[in-house]
Amino acid sequence: MATIALGADNFEATITSHDMVIVDFWASWCGPCRNFAPVFEAASEAHPDLVFGKVDTEAEQALSAAAQISSIPTLMAFKDGKLVFSQPGALPAAALEQLIEGIRGLDMAQLAADGAPQSA
Repeated sequence: MATIALGADNFEATITSHDMVIVDFWASWCGPCRNFAPVFEAASEAHPDLVFGKVDTEAEQALSAAAQISSIPTLMAFKDGKLVFSQPGALPAAALEQLIEGIRGLDMAQLAADGAPQSA
């Protein structure tokens, strides 16, 4: 699956209606964002069972503010509707793959039962 554009109109519904969603907050003027874009797109093609979304921080300023985006690119990951990862900075392909596999392996029920912080 290719990446999808996320905005205020579809962000929450996308996060809550899919098992796992990876979100890239970016802007067209951001060099690191442009460098990360092909890595993110390749990961979306390698994992068609997951949802990969992109939020244009210029077009979606209110959503970006609500998500407390202070640096771009910022990568967020949601599992079962819960934020499990948030980090600014572009990741190399191997690190993104490791992150995806780590999130896949999270046992959300066990984390909730343990009361542990939910992070990959």
